Amino acid sequence: MNAQWTIGIIGGSGLYAIDGLEEAEWREVATPWGAPSDQLLFGRLGGVPVRFLPRHGRGHRLAPGDIPARANIDALKRAGCTDVIALSSVGSLRDELAPGSFVLVDQFVDRTVARAASFFGSGLVAHVSFADPLCQRLSALAAAAVTAAGGRVAERATYLAMEGPMFSTRAESRLYRDWGCDVIGMTALPEARLAREAELPYALVGMVTDYDSWRDEGPAVDLAAVVAQAAANGRVARAAVTALASLLPSERSAVPADTALDGAIFTAAAARDPALLERNAAILARVLG
Repeated sequence: MNAQWTIGIIGGSGLYAIDGLEEAEWREVATPWGAPSDQLLFGRLGGVPVRFLPRHGRGHRLAPGDIPARANIDALKRAGCTDVIALSSVGSLRDELAPGSFVLVDQFVDRTVARAASFFGSGLVAHVSFADPLCQRLSALAAAAVTAAGGRVAERATYLAMEGPMFSTRAESRLYRDWGCDVIGMTALPEARLAREAELPYALVGMVTDYDSWRDEGPAVDLAAVVAQAAANGRVARAAVTALASLLPSERSAVPADTALDGAIFTAAAARDPALLERNAAILARVLG
């Protein structure tokens, strides 16, 4: 277990760069899952190594369903990340989560249907626990960083992941509220699932851009308003990333996600697909040596 931090930052809508990054350099990181969304920005914040990846690519090129999540997580793993903080624009399903506020997610409901959701498959079957999908330590640090940056932050939210790219109907939005969901977005899954398979502790900071379409009063979700709020949220998010570096403990101790693959691989050693083993070399490095 690495006792030093290397923080991966996945930037969502409104967050395409990091302020004050020292020794900053964009680098290509090749993966056997194809190209990630963009180059990774390598650098340091307060002495802490940071790897930044814009989820949609610079210029917001990639639609939610086309984000190469496996390549993104594999690239962060290959770049030496020990932990991943993801920032993602979300719609609010609760009155108290107003646009401009931030929320730390702790549970998911997955309504995506057309995305590759695992590094594993036939020839290398693995079943990884996802009951508690977010890292509590990292989430607490991220919440403190948002507060330090002047943001309003709530914790322990349930995120509904939808396929997109179209926004919800009013009936869908009201159904998700009835299910107990608090925010809705299009990008956190399968990203978070893949981070768990890659043994990368993962925290998700939701940046609220709008009330979804469940309200009777007011307009439905409007892209122009979403983009404007995302830009404002991005300013707080960049400050929070800087604050996070100063809040990290001097040494990194182990958390459960570090060993998520222990006992998870079901396929017998003699029956494992060599090509899939090779494709997962970075993901399986600790388990298989």
